[in-house]
Amino acid sequence: ACMLCLIMSNLNAQKLYDEKANWKEQVENSLKKAEKENKHLLIQFGGNWCKWCIMFDRFVQSDNELKQLVDSNFVILHLDYKKQEDLLAFTDYADRFGFPVLLIYDSNGKRIHTQSTDLLEQGEGYDKKKVYGVLRNWTPAATSGKFRRSK
Repeated sequence: ACMLCLIMSNLNAQKLYDEKANWKEQVENSLKKAEKENKHLLIQFGGNWCKWCIMFDRFVQSDNELKQLVDSNFVILHLDYKKQEDLLAFTDYADRFGFPVLLIYDSNGKRIHTQSTDLLEQGEGYDKKKVYGVLRNWTPAATSGKFRRSK
Protein backbone atom coordinates (compact mmCIF):
# COMPACT_ATOMS: atom_id res chain seq x y z
CA ALA A 1 0.00 0.00 0.00
CA CYS A 2 2.89 2.36 0.73
CA MET A 3 4.29 1.86 -2.78
CA LEU A 4 0.92 2.91 -4.23
CA CYS A 5 1.01 6.05 -2.04
CA LEU A 6 4.45 6.90 -3.42
CA ILE A 7 3.31 6.43 -7.01
CA MET A 8 0.20 8.55 -6.44
CA SER A 9 2.16 11.35 -4.78
CA ASN A 10 4.64 11.36 -7.68
CA LEU A 11 1.77 11.62 -10.17
CA ASN A 12 0.34 14.55 -8.24
CA ALA A 13 3.75 16.23 -8.05
CA GLN A 14 4.20 16.24 -11.82
CA LYS A 15 2.50 19.37 -13.09
CA LEU A 16 0.79 19.20 -16.43
CA TYR A 17 1.03 22.93 -17.09
CA ASP A 18 4.31 24.83 -16.79
CA GLU A 19 3.20 27.94 -14.93
CA LYS A 20 6.56 29.69 -15.27
CA ALA A 21 7.20 29.05 -18.98
CA ASN A 22 7.22 31.76 -21.61
CA TRP A 23 4.07 30.94 -23.56
CA LYS A 24 5.37 32.43 -26.83
CA GLU A 25 8.47 30.23 -26.72
CA GLN A 26 6.31 27.19 -25.88
CA VAL A 27 4.07 27.83 -28.89
CA GLU A 28 6.99 28.58 -31.21
CA ASN A 29 8.87 25.41 -30.21
CA SER A 30 5.72 23.28 -30.45
CA LEU A 31 4.91 24.64 -33.92
CA LYS A 32 8.47 23.88 -35.11
CA LYS A 33 8.09 20.33 -33.82
CA ALA A 34 4.67 19.98 -35.49
CA GLU A 35 6.07 21.17 -38.81
CA LYS A 36 9.04 18.80 -38.58
CA GLU A 37 6.76 15.84 -37.74
CA ASN A 38 3.96 16.76 -40.21
CA LYS A 39 1.46 17.11 -37.39
CA HIS A 40 -0.94 19.71 -36.09
CA LEU A 41 -0.47 21.51 -32.79
CA LEU A 42 -3.10 20.67 -30.17
CA ILE A 43 -3.10 23.22 -27.37
CA GLN A 44 -4.96 22.32 -24.22
CA PHE A 45 -5.52 25.75 -22.68
CA GLY A 46 -6.12 25.58 -18.93
CA GLY A 47 -4.15 25.12 -15.76
CA ASN A 48 -3.05 22.85 -12.94
CA TRP A 49 -5.86 24.35 -10.81
CA CYS A 50 -8.48 23.01 -13.28
CA LYS A 51 -9.79 19.56 -12.34
CA TRP A 52 -11.44 19.14 -15.78
CA CYS A 53 -8.10 19.96 -17.50
CA ILE A 54 -6.31 17.22 -15.57
CA MET A 55 -9.23 14.81 -16.16
CA PHE A 56 -9.19 15.47 -19.92
CA ASP A 57 -5.49 14.75 -20.20
CA ARG A 58 -5.77 11.56 -18.13
CA PHE A 59 -8.83 10.49 -20.14
CA VAL A 60 -6.95 10.79 -23.45
CA GLN A 61 -3.66 9.36 -22.17
CA SER A 62 -5.30 6.34 -20.49
CA ASP A 63 -7.30 5.24 -23.56
CA ASN A 64 -5.11 3.42 -26.10
CA GLU A 65 -7.20 4.43 -29.11
CA LEU A 66 -7.35 8.13 -28.17
CA LYS A 67 -3.68 8.21 -27.18
CA GLN A 68 -2.64 6.64 -30.49
CA LEU A 69 -4.78 9.11 -32.46
CA VAL A 70 -3.31 12.08 -30.61
CA ASP A 71 0.29 10.85 -30.61
CA SER A 72 0.32 10.16 -34.34
CA ASN A 73 -1.39 13.39 -35.44
CA PHE A 74 -0.67 16.13 -32.92
CA VAL A 75 2.05 17.80 -30.92
CA ILE A 76 0.41 18.51 -27.56
CA LEU A 77 1.03 21.68 -25.59
CA HIS A 78 -0.57 22.27 -22.21
CA LEU A 79 -0.68 26.06 -22.25
CA ASP A 80 -1.15 27.69 -18.86
CA TYR A 81 -3.93 30.28 -18.66
CA LYS A 82 -2.80 33.69 -17.53
CA LYS A 83 -4.63 37.02 -17.60
CA GLN A 84 -2.19 38.44 -20.16
CA GLU A 85 -3.68 40.40 -23.03
CA ASP A 86 -1.27 39.07 -25.67
CA LEU A 87 -1.89 35.46 -24.63
CA LEU A 88 -5.65 35.92 -24.56
CA ALA A 89 -5.60 37.67 -27.95
CA PHE A 90 -3.51 34.79 -29.38
CA THR A 91 -6.24 32.34 -28.29
CA ASP A 92 -9.00 34.65 -29.56
CA TYR A 93 -10.13 35.00 -25.95
CA ALA A 94 -10.82 31.27 -25.69
CA ASP A 95 -11.16 31.62 -21.91
CA ARG A 96 -14.77 32.61 -22.66
CA PHE A 97 -15.53 28.90 -23.11
CA GLY A 98 -14.30 27.78 -19.70
CA PHE A 99 -11.49 25.25 -19.28
CA PRO A 100 -9.97 23.28 -20.77
CA VAL A 101 -10.31 24.68 -24.28
CA LEU A 102 -8.74 22.82 -27.19
CA LEU A 103 -7.05 24.98 -29.83
CA ILE A 104 -5.83 23.28 -32.99
CA TYR A 105 -3.25 24.92 -35.25
CA ASP A 106 -1.80 23.68 -38.51
CA SER A 107 2.00 23.48 -38.68
CA ASN A 108 2.11 26.99 -40.22
CA GLY A 109 0.63 28.44 -37.05
CA LYS A 110 -2.87 29.04 -38.42
CA ARG A 111 -5.60 28.24 -35.91
CA ILE A 112 -8.02 25.90 -37.62
CA HIS A 113 -10.33 24.94 -34.75
CA THR A 114 -11.36 25.92 -31.23
CA GLN A 115 -13.25 23.32 -29.19
CA SER A 116 -15.09 23.94 -25.97
CA THR A 117 -14.66 20.71 -24.01
CA ASP A 118 -17.93 21.05 -22.10
CA LEU A 119 -19.54 19.75 -25.31
CA LEU A 120 -17.43 16.58 -24.93
CA GLU A 121 -18.47 15.84 -21.36
CA GLN A 122 -20.61 12.97 -20.21
CA GLY A 123 -21.65 12.88 -16.56
CA GLU A 124 -18.56 13.40 -14.42
CA GLY A 125 -16.15 12.68 -17.26
CA TYR A 126 -15.77 12.76 -21.03
CA ASP A 127 -17.51 10.91 -23.86
CA LYS A 128 -14.95 8.88 -25.83
CA LYS A 129 -16.96 8.89 -29.06
CA LYS A 130 -17.28 12.70 -29.01
CA VAL A 131 -13.61 13.26 -28.12
CA TYR A 132 -12.43 10.81 -30.78
CA GLY A 133 -14.72 12.39 -33.38
CA VAL A 134 -13.47 15.92 -32.75
CA LEU A 135 -9.81 14.92 -32.74
CA ARG A 136 -10.14 12.72 -35.83
CA ASN A 137 -11.89 15.51 -37.74
CA TRP A 138 -8.94 17.87 -37.15
CA THR A 139 -6.01 15.59 -37.99
CA PRO A 140 -3.71 16.62 -40.85
CA ALA A 141 -5.24 13.88 -43.03
CA ALA A 142 -8.79 15.08 -42.33
CA THR A 143 -8.02 18.72 -43.04
CA SER A 144 -6.26 17.78 -46.28
CA GLY A 145 -9.55 16.43 -47.66
CA LYS A 146 -8.78 12.76 -47.15
CA PHE A 147 -11.95 12.02 -45.18
CA ARG A 148 -14.60 13.66 -47.36
CA ARG A 149 -18.13 12.46 -46.97
CA SER A 150 -19.73 10.97 -50.02
CA LYS A 151 -22.70 12.90 -51.40
